[in-house]
Amino acid sequence: MQSVAVLGGGESGVGAALLAKEKNLSVFVSDYGSIADNYKKELDVHNILFEERGHSFEKLISADVIVKSPGIPDDSQIIIQLLNEDALVISEIEFASRYYDGKVVAITGSNGKTTTASLVYHLLCQSNYNIGLGGNIGYAFSRLLISEISYDWIVLEVSSFQLDNVKSFSADLGMILNITPDHLDRYNYIMQAYAEAKWKLAKAISATGTLFLNSDDVWSRKMLDHEMVTCEIAQISFADPLMSIDGVDVKKFLKLKGQHNLFNATMAVSAAQRVGLTASKIEIGLSTFSGIPHRLESFESIDGVEFINDSKATNIDAASVALSAIDKPIVWILGGVDKGNDYALLSDLVKSKVKGIICLTKDDSKIRKAFSEENIKILTTQDVSECVEYSMSLATRGDVVMLSPACASFDLFDNYIDRGNQFKKAVGEFGKSIKHST
Repeated sequence: MQSVAVLGGGESGVGAALLAKEKNLSVFVSDYGSIADNYKKELDVHNILFEERGHSFEKLISADVIVKSPGIPDDSQIIIQLLNEDALVISEIEFASRYYDGKVVAITGSNGKTTTASLVYHLLCQSNYNIGLGGNIGYAFSRLLISEISYDWIVLEVSSFQLDNVKSFSADLGMILNITPDHLDRYNYIMQAYAEAKWKLAKAISATGTLFLNSDDVWSRKMLDHEMVTCEIAQISFADPLMSIDGVDVKKFLKLKGQHNLFNATMAVSAAQRVGLTASKIEIGLSTFSGIPHRLESFESIDGVEFINDSKATNIDAASVALSAIDKPIVWILGGVDKGNDYALLSDLVKSKVKGIICLTKDDSKIRKAFSEENIKILTTQDVSECVEYSMSLATRGDVVMLSPACASFDLFDNYIDRGNQFKKAVGEFGKSIKHST
């Protein structure tokens, strides 16, 4: 391989380009949209040619390998054209794996993968190994490999999009936390296709490695029944995780709320023990892990009302987990770009836990229809500050106001981080206004 063309100028694409440059490969970056200024600066500094707002097909097809950023679907016009010309199209994690000989913990799932990957990383940092964290979180896998650090283990959060174009990528330890409906628009609304994308991680675990599965997850069980894997399988129950594992009392030392986090932590501890960490080091890691922003993040209390930012909950299952984790009356803020949600799945939780709903979205019709028969007030706004005011009009002391949208953010916000940050800022400003008025 002498030349690489990279499709996409975001973190994955630029990371791949930088790694290719370091390996003395000829590299060209092409983005159909615009490339952020910080990434263009990096490409310029390293003398990497790039284009934006269009693709030069002849330049792309002349490369030995096409590295595709995860946000580009396989049915996009440029990918179809390249495949019709027998181009070799691979994912960024596939490309990076060809230049890494250390060990990998790879974690996927429709929900919980960022928290679990972060916790695995945090636990492994208690060891004497050099540990990296990347993939779908933080830095691209490729970018990690251009640092001066020689990693013993790299913890990768991997999405279905990143797994779509893997070929020889391999991991020593892998986790599939769950496979529930998400991103179905990418997979022609076929759940089987989405599950098969996730299951590519199972097939990527080395023969001497271990795959951790959720024994209660319907689609994980279904895939295991029909898709052969050669590695060891370790199954952990979501409903009844092992709270004590070889002397580590997970529940005692874990700070995070919710059954889902107890399950995630049990997975993480099991992996850490496979790596060789002692119980005492794992306990230190659990007790010092405070969670991830935008994931059941309790960040403010105003007049006895707790505010929780769960902006990362972009699908029904994630919102269900969040609602289940709270044991106080909830004013629930939801809405955004619907991914084909079936809100009826949340009816029982809404009946038992929710005292009011605020739709923060441009289109509330589906949400209102789903919960119209519940005896709760439903308000709608497109303004975050107004949303906070509405929530305080519905909440009383001892309640929780929770942003757990069950939808993507792109109708009103740049991404889930922007949505969560704007919500936190608006709550902070509301709190200050209350103090100034008293």
